[in-house]
Amino acid sequence: MMLIVLALLATGVTAAPQGYSAPAAPTRYDDSREVVPILKDDRVHEEDGRYNLEVETGNGISLSQSGSPSGPDGSVVKAGQYSYTAPDGTSVVVKFVADENGYQPESNHLPVAPVFPHPIPQFVLDQIAFAAEEDAARARSESRGPSGSYSAPQ
Repeated sequence: MMLIVLALLATGVTAAPQGYSAPAAPTRYDDSREVVPILKDDRVHEEDGRYNLEVETGNGISLSQSGSPSGPDGSVVKAGQYSYTAPDGTSVVVKFVADENGYQPESNHLPVAPVFPHPIPQFVLDQIAFAAEEDAARARSESRGPSGSYSAPQ
C-alpha cells in the first residue's frame, strides 16, 4: 500500500508544470500610477463646530470650504468651491452651498435642463384656473363652519 501512495505522489510531482510559481499577491496600489503631491492642506476646526478647509494638489485640483452649525436644528451649513482641469484641458470651477435646501452647485459646466419646447396650451391653462376656482369655493364653504342642521345618514 505504501508503495502505491509513493508512486502516486511521484507521478503528481513529475506531472506538475516546471517553472510554475504562484501568482503574486495583489498590491493595493498600482505602481504605474502617478503620485500627486498635496501642496496645501489647511484645516481649522473650532470648538463651536465652525471649520475651514483648503486643499491644493500638484495636478491642479483645489478645494476651499467652510461651514458652521447654523442651520435648523444645529445642522451644518457649508459653502465653498472646488476646481480642476477637465481631460480636454478646460478649467472647471464649481461653487456650492449645502444647507437645509440641499446641495446647490453653480458652474457654467453643469448641465442645464432644456427650455420648455412650446407654450402651455390654452385648455391646460383653463383647467388649472377651473381647479383653482374649485379649491377657492371649497375653502369658502369650509370656512363657514357646520350648517346647523343635521340629518340621519341614508
